[in-house]
Amino acid sequence: MKRLFLLEDDMSLINGLSFALKKQGYEVTVARTTLEADVLWEKEEYDLAVLDVSLPDGSGFDFCKKLRRTSKVPIMFLTAADEETDMIMGLDIGGDDYMTKPFKLAVFLSRINALLRRSENFSSAVTELNSNDISVQLLKGEVYKNGRRIDLTAGEYKLLCLFLEYPDQILSPEQILGKLWDCSENYIDNNSLTVYIRRLRTKIEDDPGKPERIVTVRGMGYKWNIMK
Repeated sequence: MKRLFLLEDDMSLINGLSFALKKQGYEVTVARTTLEADVLWEKEEYDLAVLDVSLPDGSGFDFCKKLRRTSKVPIMFLTAADEETDMIMGLDIGGDDYMTKPFKLAVFLSRINALLRRSENFSSAVTELNSNDISVQLLKGEVYKNGRRIDLTAGEYKLLCLFLEYPDQILSPEQILGKLWDCSENYIDNNSLTVYIRRLRTKIEDDPGKPERIVTVRGMGYKWNIMK
């Protein structure tokens, strides 16, 4: 039985989500404040966390940052904060998905199932990706260029892993957005993706102005170019 952790202060929403998740066969632990979440998180091991952003004593963003120091558990934000900047921040600090209220319960459950499947596939997959002097240690979440560690945000890390998993293949912006975040383009759109690409290039390219690893294929998308 998968164990889910729900950090939410709206009692009516807690009741509805807990009922639906338990009906799906999940075990659910609920915290209504970040203080309560800190205590409950340490008592058990969980397979996925669903976090509200605005809480009585803090922010789900801050709790996410704490989790990411020690855990790779999938994290979904479930919040009324629907600004694009909020979504980008949530994904950048380590969130795997971001849903805004109000939402359809069926869509929420579908995304929960997808995150858990993705997590299971990841745990049984390869533990290291290597290409063009870039090495990604998947179990540690660390990235190295020519043996020297480089720091990436969670969004940049996911983007790099995606390119390394599909070398020399053209990926359209829509494919990238769908594979990484399962998000509506109303929130993470092509312009936001361009920002992620540019920031990642500044960290992994020898000359970001003339990228050789992540190349743009005009009118089609991007690809990880295997350097000869």
